[in-house]
Amino acid sequence: MTAAPTGLHALAQGVILSPFTRLRRLLEGIEPGISPPIEMMVGEPREVMPSFVPDRMVEARETLAKYPPIRTSEELRKTIGAWIERRYGITGSIDALRHVHPLNGSREGLFFAILPAVGRKVVEGRPVVLLPNPMYHAYLGATYAANCEPVFLDATAETGFLPDLDELEKQPEILARTVAFYLCSPANPQGAVASPDYIRKALALARQYNFMLFFDECYSEIYTQEPPIGGLQVAAGTPEGFKNIIVFNSLSKRSNLPGLRSGFAAGDADFLEIFAEIRNLTAPQMPGVVQHASVAVWSEEQHVAVIRQAYRAKFDVCDELLKGKFGYKRPAGGFFLWLDMSHLGGSVPATVTLWKRCGVKVVPGAYLAQPNARGVNPAEQYIRVALVHDVATIREALQRIVAVEA
Repeated sequence: MTAAPTGLHALAQGVILSPFTRLRRLLEGIEPGISPPIEMMVGEPREVMPSFVPDRMVEARETLAKYPPIRTSEELRKTIGAWIERRYGITGSIDALRHVHPLNGSREGLFFAILPAVGRKVVEGRPVVLLPNPMYHAYLGATYAANCEPVFLDATAETGFLPDLDELEKQPEILARTVAFYLCSPANPQGAVASPDYIRKALALARQYNFMLFFDECYSEIYTQEPPIGGLQVAAGTPEGFKNIIVFNSLSKRSNLPGLRSGFAAGDADFLEIFAEIRNLTAPQMPGVVQHASVAVWSEEQHVAVIRQAYRAKFDVCDELLKGKFGYKRPAGGFFLWLDMSHLGGSVPATVTLWKRCGVKVVPGAYLAQPNARGVNPAEQYIRVALVHDVATIREALQRIVAVEA
């Protein structure tokens, strides 16, 4: 009897599926119970993008006639470096030509970064990658592509929806084999924000055991009250500076530009030097028109404030309609709801029920997580709801959800 494929083989054979492929198959052939249906599963921002972006791309049209540099223009790197310093109050800490590497969106970087992470540390046995559970599935894809062993760290209500670092610290045999630790703050899907002490402890573990801390800050500019603390903000205050940490961010959520495919990795200069060379061999360059437009977008904050206010208005509706229901608590950051659907049998049955009875499409939390070492999926009872529509549509969708009884 042939064993079921795992890891790299499962990835290559299509056995490991994206949450959205699984969702499509789950609801295939089922008609929505109410029309028009409302789709709230994909974290694709639908606010208005900055109006000046098309004009900036046209200004740089001549760049389409030549290959763009893999490390992008000095102007873009310096602009991103200046934004990091302004945003996190670490003026004078960034050498943009060493500490910043622009990307075709943060997902590309989150995937490719695993390659130098594996190569920089020799371990006994199979290399380990630490993953928050639930997670953004690009982390898992990278883990399997590099033929590493995933270790899932449950991020539940009991742990503040972030991995429990105190428990992790008790596993030196795992940490000794760890080559990378993916963290996300604000967390996708739960919206939890890591404190300075939390980041400091994660970074201390990375340095003690010489692995890379990959800090995904894609939702850093969408928050309810206080701007989230950044990984580089904490690292800049340590004697080692940016050693062992890389942060990832993009214009997708901050500026409603998911189709521009513009982001960056920033931090450990030695790591980024190797990372840049790996990308030079294997990855596409960021088009010159995108580079030019990105300079303008990272330099302008007014549109970001408008977008942030739009999300606050959406969460005001959530506060009104969801108070005392589904374990709802207004998240500190991001634009997702993480709702407990135990009364409908858990995440997968609830997703089917909501589509059949009220025409609202969401993502089962179980599809965003993996069974832990005990065989338990920590997101089994939850659904993720993306607040990407206008306020009126969100109000309609939530009213439909609330009306569905067990």
